[in-house]
Amino acid sequence: MKKLSTLLAVCLLAILTSSQAAAQFRYSAIAGPTLTSLTFNQDLVSVSSTVGATAGIQGELMFPGIGFGVDIGLMYNMLGAKVNLGERKIWASEGYGNERLMMHCLQIPVHLRFKYTRLNGFEEKVAPLIFGGPDFNIQIAHGKCDAIKFSGGDLGLTAGVGAELFRRWQVTGSYTWGMTYALKTKLLDDFSARNRYWTLRVAYFF
Repeated sequence: MKKLSTLLAVCLLAILTSSQAAAQFRYSAIAGPTLTSLTFNQDLVSVSSTVGATAGIQGELMFPGIGFGVDIGLMYNMLGAKVNLGERKIWASEGYGNERLMMHCLQIPVHLRFKYTRLNGFEEKVAPLIFGGPDFNIQIAHGKCDAIKFSGGDLGLTAGVGAELFRRWQVTGSYTWGMTYALKTKLLDDFSARNRYWTLRVAYFF
């Protein structure tokens, strides 16, 4: 948590410093679906993807003329998957089957981005963009499954592409790799899983 706090402090300091250098800041409402799964460190049981959702607010800070910037947000994110614990006797003997392990998270994305705006005026209609960086997930609630111990939060790494439409709308798609574990089983201490998910988001900038 100390490293997480340090990184957030550095990002906030960069935003405050850059705001004094004629950078352009704006914010948006953002929402969309996710296709979410879990990747375990051992192939013991089958895992099925499930559909989740995300919504919140996003701030964008761009540097005029060079196309580079940063975005930071605060949003709700629903993650998890269906995990068939009943395939193994260790859990089937206790009555567990195909369990839906869902996590309700408060997510803080901090991404670097590049928006291509040198299109001879066409960028007023469509401007392509790419982005990437860490996502910090804080678990605020989760599904009930006594066989599972949830971590309380995890760190993900996101990469995505998209387009800005008419200077107001942004449509983006991204994929996130979990860098730290999100949950583990209680009976097998070394059997843990990380989040993996696709996200489609639509943002409207005010």
